[in-house]
Amino acid sequence: MLTNVAVLAYEGVAPFELGVLCEAFGLDRTEHGVPRLEFAVCAESRAPIPTSMGFSLMVEEGLERVRDADLVAVPALPRGKAAPEPVLDAIREAYDRGARILSVCSGAFTLGAAGLLDDRECTTHWMYTQELQRRFPRAKVVPEVLYVDTGQVVTSAGTAAGLDACLHIWRQEYGAAVASMVARRAVVPPHRDGGQAQYIARAVPDCDADTLRPLLTWILENLAEEHSVDSLAKRSLMSPRTFARRFRDETGTTPHSWVTAQRVAAAEELLETTEQPVEWIATEVGFGNAAALRHHFQRVRGVSPKQYRRTFCPAPSAATA
Repeated sequence: MLTNVAVLAYEGVAPFELGVLCEAFGLDRTEHGVPRLEFAVCAESRAPIPTSMGFSLMVEEGLERVRDADLVAVPALPRGKAAPEPVLDAIREAYDRGARILSVCSGAFTLGAAGLLDDRECTTHWMYTQELQRRFPRAKVVPEVLYVDTGQVVTSAGTAAGLDACLHIWRQEYGAAVASMVARRAVVPPHRDGGQAQYIARAVPDCDADTLRPLLTWILENLAEEHSVDSLAKRSLMSPRTFARRFRDETGTTPHSWVTAQRVAAAEELLETTEQPVEWIATEVGFGNAAALRHHFQRVRGVSPKQYRRTFCPAPSAATA
C-alpha cells in the first residue's frame, strides 16, 4: 500500500511538473477521506536549485530520504544535461528494493539514464518521443499516449498527463472513490483508464468543441439508456458517418469504446461505494446484465467485478456475492 512518496529535483527542474506531483501526493486531504501520505521533495544537496523558469528552490530533504519511499517520482528535468550520478544511484537503489518509479514528461530521460527503460514500454512528451528512442535504443517508446504502466515503472507524457498518471496510481492503491476525490480537489476530471500491469492509456484530446461536450455530459447522465451511433448521431443532428468521424476526432476513440469505458468506470465506483449486487449495477450503468458487465470489466480492468470489490471493500455484505 502506498504510504510514502519522494520527489527528486536537481538543476533545471520544471516547476509545473514538480507542482503536479506536490498537488497529487503532498496535500493533506484527510478531511475528505483521502489517506495522508508521507511526502518530501529531495535533492542531492541543500543548496538552492535553479529551476527552468529562472527562480530557485530550497529543498530541505537530501537523497537519503528516498530510501523510505514506496513511490519515487521524477518530474520534468533537462534532457540535454546529464543527471547527477547520486540521483541516478538513488533511483536505481529504489528500484532494486522494489519501490515504484514514476516519471513525468522529460523525467523519462532520467529514468533512461538510470537504465530503467531497457526492454520496457515507456513514453514521454510527444515532442520528445523520437529523441527518447534515439538516445535509449533498448527502450520500447510508445508515442501519443497519456502514460504507460508496466507495473513497477510508470512513465507519463507532458504536463497534465502527469496528473493522469498520478490519479491512475491513486486509483490502483486506494480505489476509484479516493482517486475521484483527489481529482475533484484538483478540479480535473478523474482519468480511470487502466489498473493492470502494462496497461497503456491512449491519449484522449480535450473535448473543447461545443459540438460534443453537451452530448458527452448527457450520455454520462443517462448511461442506463441504449446508445448507438445512429441514436447519438440523431441527437447531435448529424449523419451517422459525420458523427462517427467527429466523435473520433474530438475524443480519440469510437462512440462504443467511449461509452463502454464510462460504464465500466461507473460500475467501478458503485462496486466500491454500494453493496448492491452485480446484476443491479449492470442494469444501472447500462450493460443490461451481469454477464455483460463481467465481460467488459474483466477486459478493461483485468479482474472480475467481485475481485475488484473484494480488493477495495474487504468486508462486503452477502448482497455482493
